[in-house]
Amino acid sequence: MTDKNKKLWGGRFEKSTDEMINEFQASIGFDKRLYREDIEGSIAHATMLAAQKIISDDDRDKIIDGLKKIRAEIDEGKFKFSVDLEDIHMNVEKALTDRIGEAGGRLHTARSRNDQVALDMHLHVRRQTREVQRLIVGLQRALVDCASKHRDVIMPGYTHLQRAQPILFAHHMLAYFSMLSRDFERFDGVYQRADIMPLGAGALAGTTFPIDRQMTAQLLGFNRIYNNSLDAVSDRDYVMEFLSAASILMIHLSRLSEEIILWCSREFSFIELDDAHCTGSSMMPQKKNPDVPELVRGKSGRVIGHLMAMLTTVKSLPLAYNKDLQEDKEGLFDAIDTIKFSLAVFAQLIDGMKIRAENMRRAVEEDFSNATDLADYLVKRGVPFRETHAIAGRIVHDCIARGIYLKDLTVDEYKKYSPLFDDDVLEAIKPETCVGNRNSLGGTSNRQVENQIDSARSIIDDELSTIGDE
Repeated sequence: MTDKNKKLWGGRFEKSTDEMINEFQASIGFDKRLYREDIEGSIAHATMLAAQKIISDDDRDKIIDGLKKIRAEIDEGKFKFSVDLEDIHMNVEKALTDRIGEAGGRLHTARSRNDQVALDMHLHVRRQTREVQRLIVGLQRALVDCASKHRDVIMPGYTHLQRAQPILFAHHMLAYFSMLSRDFERFDGVYQRADIMPLGAGALAGTTFPIDRQMTAQLLGFNRIYNNSLDAVSDRDYVMEFLSAASILMIHLSRLSEEIILWCSREFSFIELDDAHCTGSSMMPQKKNPDVPELVRGKSGRVIGHLMAMLTTVKSLPLAYNKDLQEDKEGLFDAIDTIKFSLAVFAQLIDGMKIRAENMRRAVEEDFSNATDLADYLVKRGVPFRETHAIAGRIVHDCIARGIYLKDLTVDEYKKYSPLFDDDVLEAIKPETCVGNRNSLGGTSNRQVENQIDSARSIIDDELSTIGDE
């Protein structure tokens, strides 16, 4: 085996690695995106080694200076990565040793690629989690602004995709705000599980050198340190949790996508999407296709798939590190890119969509979504609900047979069904009245929605305070 082809770990080997195996096991094609974390971890490690007198201050300074120059080259796209060096760790270490000589070879003292890659992944997931949370807040702002701008617009609320009761459009938008708030909280849990430092675990059993793990953790901003070295190098719970939180987030965005796709169809015509977020047909000149929500809806499947793949990969792994764990990266990286894109583009879509309030209002009026309020009218006059439900049902049945709606009946006609109906019944079934009367906590009344908007803005402030400037 020539020096040119010799691996940094190749001391006990007599033959070079087969080229096909090189390609198969190399991860540099995707893990090079970890270069910032890898270099950040190495700088902290070198600083700690020098503080513990394991390496000299001169070696530390050469290492840190060399690593910073390598980072700058990668930032500028000038660094050449090698598949033969397998991964980001070996690529950086080889380049460092080539440049500063013997001092570079001392950097890997008291660590293994096992705890090094675990560190890189913890740092990366921690950083990306905060970026995702910022994007969640961005979409939440778009939803709150939309709700505030259209706070008096009334639309049909649905169950089973059938018109059910009148609600405020703002109330509907704020439901997705609440879902995203839970997503934010889930990612906060991911951050906590990623905020544990594995470096110092070595390959699996720790190290014989007098390292200071607390110092390294402090340099890297970790709040906790793994207490068990086996767990430190093999734990990927935080990756699975990230993918789980990402999958739930994408399900929420997929649900919103489905509604937007329906609402902008000719059959609903509740909204119109901005031209910038749609495309046309190569054949049908009239088409305006809702590509953004369709793509987000479709991409939810790939994120869920990455979660399933990661769960399956880890489910039978013995302790400690196994090469299978290399599979934690591609799916994670793709999920990160997918959810960040989806959140960013959805915020733009919400900001740009036009609300067709008149069509929403027509849908409420030309239907029987006020039938529950008709039943409630009699309940408030002492009639048991089950009886009023039957009365309202008969009225709806008769209106359908006549091709009219509840608002078209006269008071005298209502009194034929019950003498308890009075002159105010027509006012009681107006959409504004139906909405305004649902003033229970969390309801769709104007007052409750105002409270929800105020609460949402406070939640956003709290979320921004949580993620800070990290």
